[in-house]
Amino acid sequence: MADNVYDAIVIGSGISGGWAAKELCEKGLKTIMLERGRDIVHVKDYVNANKEAWNYPHRNRRTQEMIKDYPVLKRDYPLSEANLDYWCSDKDSPYTEIKRFDWFRGYHVGGRSLMWGRQSYRWSDHDFEANAKDGHGVDWPVRYKEIEPWYDYAEKFAGISGNRDGLDILPDGHFMPPMDMTCAEKDFSVKLKDQFKGTRHAIIGRTANITEPLEGRTNCQFRNKCALGCPFGAYFSTQSSTLPAAIKTGNLTVRPWAIVTKILYDKDKKRATGVEVLDGETNQTYTYHAKIIFLNASTLNSAWILMNSATDIWPDGLGSSSGELGHNIMDHHLGVGAGGTVEGFEDKYYFGRRANGIYIPQFRNVGGDKRDYLRAFGYQGGGGREGFLRSPEEITIGAGLKEALTEPGAWTIHLGGFGETLPYHENKVTLDKTKKDKWGMNVLAMDVEYKDNERRMRVDMKNDAMEMLTAAGLKNVKGFDGDGTLGRGIHEMGSARMGKDPKTSVLNKYNQIWDAPNVFVTDGSFMVSSSCVNPSLSYMAFTARAADHAVSELKKGNI
Repeated sequence: MADNVYDAIVIGSGISGGWAAKELCEKGLKTIMLERGRDIVHVKDYVNANKEAWNYPHRNRRTQEMIKDYPVLKRDYPLSEANLDYWCSDKDSPYTEIKRFDWFRGYHVGGRSLMWGRQSYRWSDHDFEANAKDGHGVDWPVRYKEIEPWYDYAEKFAGISGNRDGLDILPDGHFMPPMDMTCAEKDFSVKLKDQFKGTRHAIIGRTANITEPLEGRTNCQFRNKCALGCPFGAYFSTQSSTLPAAIKTGNLTVRPWAIVTKILYDKDKKRATGVEVLDGETNQTYTYHAKIIFLNASTLNSAWILMNSATDIWPDGLGSSSGELGHNIMDHHLGVGAGGTVEGFEDKYYFGRRANGIYIPQFRNVGGDKRDYLRAFGYQGGGGREGFLRSPEEITIGAGLKEALTEPGAWTIHLGGFGETLPYHENKVTLDKTKKDKWGMNVLAMDVEYKDNERRMRVDMKNDAMEMLTAAGLKNVKGFDGDGTLGRGIHEMGSARMGKDPKTSVLNKYNQIWDAPNVFVTDGSFMVSSSCVNPSLSYMAFTARAADHAVSELKKGNI
């Protein structure tokens, strides 16, 4: 566009940014998508998508050099040879930990939509009403019925496979045929329901892996290599889904290596006019202008951009007039659960490498159940047979070991808890004015932790998992309570919450910044509470809804 002027600017290209670009382009707006990292082209750039462990120099294990260069990434599973370049460089983009926070980021076109776990669940009114009922945080300005049609819309386009289970706590949606449970999971599901008289359920995961062809995408091939990029387009990502739809309109421009440093704001018009961008390769500065801006840089990066914007008017940044910008950071706390062995299915196996598992929805603090903590948790897990990577206890070396490993091992079931974290105002991010990144910009300082409420919850998360597995007849049941550091759930939420009152929230019910109504924030920043189910489907639904509202308001001349 001439003079870098567009109808709309989308900052970020992950799950919500891709949706924003698709919706705005399909509604006729000339749109530029600004991504701070490199481009990754669908299929062509999935260079490791067909590799096995033995195809990597170090068999897909982490080296000492990798451990040294990635002090944050090494804390959990992301550090490996397979997709290391999908994850943000700890050296180039450091941050300050006032309290430990494991921040795993992806700076490239598609963002973490290429690496996400794909579990996709609707929130219920139990989630949207939680703050109002127990007085933590502020009340959500919406309820399930208002978002329900947008969940429908998002599911139909993204392609979510799952079963209609008829559970109030976990609303059903528009699903493709579900993936099948293994025999051990089916047996566990039946026994769980029976032992707990229908109050607890193990269902097949609802996942953004399609089981039927959809819009030029091929159904899941059961390879379980999703985090490498899928050449079949079998799971929802920006590259496989929203980006092709946006490009098809002819209205989209994609600009990689565009680090948005601030949103430009006109204090007289009380509107944003555009953005300032630093080229990540040349360090040159550019400006882009538009009538509408969608901020989708991911929860914490969006907060960083807002804190850097309009500081001549609000010292703490654009959207800070309520005092809530950067506060109420949430994530799911995990690393706690149980596992055990299943007997009686030694003559059975399963098909392929299913990129999914089972899910046990929340059953604590529901109905008449009351605990000594607020909110609750669900479990993600699965049941399969041990393979050649196991270590048979009775044989540790030689031909006997090799022969033993040619046969599958025991059936096992593992349950890992995902717990809700309350929206504590004191859980916050700020700008560290003493530390800079590769491009000379101040970094974020993390002051976030889970508290006594979540610690009490974790006792049940472990004990309940052990109880369920034992009740279902599993043997050798062992619980665990490991590292629950926030951040490692990779479900960062909060920092620019929506609400009913500009004095207590950053955004209104349509994701508009109260102080700049032509700026919409639809990544995890807007979340008012965290529920215990994965949030990405809600990002999709709220983004589509916000884009519809934005274009409607633009046509009316209101923004």
